[in-house]
Amino acid sequence: MPLALTTVFADVPDPRIETANKLHKLTDILVIATCAVIAGADGWEEIAEYGQSKEDFFRRFQALPHGVPSHDTFERVFAKLDPDAFADRFGRWMSELCDSTGLTHIAVDGKSARASAQDTFTGCLHLVSAWATESRLILGQRSVPEGGHEITTVPDLLGALDLNGAVVTLDAAGCQKATIEQIRKQGGEYVVCVKGNQKGLRDAVADVFDRAGDDEFAGCDMAGEVGAGHGRAEERYVTVVHDPEGLPDGWSGVSAVALVCRERRVKGQKNEGTGHYYITSLKVGAGQLAGYIRNHWGIENGLHRVLDVAFREDDSRARTGHAAANLGMLRRVAVSLLKRAKTKGSIKTRRMKAGWDDNYLLQVIQGITAQ
Repeated sequence: MPLALTTVFADVPDPRIETANKLHKLTDILVIATCAVIAGADGWEEIAEYGQSKEDFFRRFQALPHGVPSHDTFERVFAKLDPDAFADRFGRWMSELCDSTGLTHIAVDGKSARASAQDTFTGCLHLVSAWATESRLILGQRSVPEGGHEITTVPDLLGALDLNGAVVTLDAAGCQKATIEQIRKQGGEYVVCVKGNQKGLRDAVADVFDRAGDDEFAGCDMAGEVGAGHGRAEERYVTVVHDPEGLPDGWSGVSAVALVCRERRVKGQKNEGTGHYYITSLKVGAGQLAGYIRNHWGIENGLHRVLDVAFREDDSRARTGHAAANLGMLRRVAVSLLKRAKTKGSIKTRRMKAGWDDNYLLQVIQGITAQ
């Protein structure tokens, strides 16, 4: 009986030429690699070694007429595999998993793999991810192309997603007229940070709050919250102006602008204060908007930090063809599935458990909560 994961890859285009030397089924290669990364493998040699050591396990679900592929085969296939098609199959599967959790918030943000050199705006592999903040699942990924930038990659990623009923949050790199118009056309709402890369818009938003201040913020909605931990305390205040006037033309569906002020006090250090502007299509109160803004950074703590700490992504030197981007997607899927396994321990510990315990691995890849 095949693993349910096999159906995820059933229609992934095979990049290999049809020859008698093509010994291994593409689905076998993709299933083994996915399981191996979940179970602790970080590179092609480790993936092949895991597959070979667990060959009896995989033969329970796959024929493997020529055994487990070599590490060279894994690397060659993933170097040629279309990373967008690969990511989209995973994203479709993840979307199905989070249907029951009521997906509403998609955070979009980019991350670089520092050791994987490429000719991008960061000088290395840069992957832009769509992260379901409530379900903590990866919904899609695009790699910035050679000579490219995150700004032009975000629309491609959004185009692969179902945004009906979703709230998309983006940092300043996503503050582009075409991007927010695309979100609206695809049926989504947006919350976007405004900084100096859009000076005209930023100045206009600042003017909105200057005028509100002159009127002592009459009619503005406000919310505040206090957080503490790790030796520091932070106060956050959100002020919202609905139906703002004076914004430049071309910014689709702006219903409100927000000012988020943060004051951080660290023991033994000087207080630090920051302020950031946002535009949004949402017609909600300051408290709800504050939640979207705060939860956006769950992609940093819930995904990006885990990739560096538990998967050592910044140390990965994979760079042949599309190998690095596809391996990056495998890591993001592994984070998603391991977070769904409600077992004790860090993600690193859960990876080790998946490597040791075949039944636990099955629970993880089927998205079933382990007992």
